[in-house]
Amino acid sequence: MSLFAKSTWYSHRVQQEVSLCRWGYYGQPVLIFPTAGGDAEEIERWQMIRALTPLLTAGKIKVYSCDSVAGQAWFAEEVSIEHRMWLMNQFQEYVRHEVAPAIHMDCKTEGIPIWTAGASIGALHATAMVCRWPEAFHRALAMSGTYDLLRFLGIDRYTHDYWAATPLRFLPDLDEEGDQLALLRQRFIMLASGEGRAEAIEESWNMARILGSRRVPNWVESWGPSWHHDWPTWRAMMPKYLGEWT
Repeated sequence: MSLFAKSTWYSHRVQQEVSLCRWGYYGQPVLIFPTAGGDAEEIERWQMIRALTPLLTAGKIKVYSCDSVAGQAWFAEEVSIEHRMWLMNQFQEYVRHEVAPAIHMDCKTEGIPIWTAGASIGALHATAMVCRWPEAFHRALAMSGTYDLLRFLGIDRYTHDYWAATPLRFLPDLDEEGDQLALLRQRFIMLASGEGRAEAIEESWNMARILGSRRVPNWVESWGPSWHHDWPTWRAMMPKYLGEWT
């Protein structure tokens, strides 16, 4: 089996062709979300795969990544705000109902727990997948996260789609006695952030407060002012945490 593989298909959920890439032979499946405009191969171009090579070759992890369909649309000014919010929800639905089964099939293990990871907007999706579907996604590594995209638009109105795709919005409304919250309390979300250039660690603390208010296990870790909102930070963070978890 090859270290790298790529598959494409048309997704009716997001109404476009999508790609899913895989690196590794076996091990814990980790789905890495790209940054805002990234595609499924972004993590290879930015040498994240190189940073993860020791874990990949040791069979500790098997890495997957999909196109940032929602992120690409979010900053496209010609697209209406309502459509961007619709696509954000549809993107997460596509990941749950198309990407997760594809990972299970590739791993030849139906229902194998999937970990998620991502930086910046990718951290939002990594966190959302665990919070929305804790039966499928068991742990998230959210780096330098941006958790409420309304601030980029300068508005405070939002649709049900945006609510459904944003943990800061839907977590407070989860049924205290429901199965989703009970299962989510058995999961874990790591919120790591630098405090250097373009970082906003207060976003991670805000996410942690909401998680904590619902008794969802989480941890915020600051890397300090010498770590910036950039790939060198994330290339240092991801091997560290995934290595500790495997």
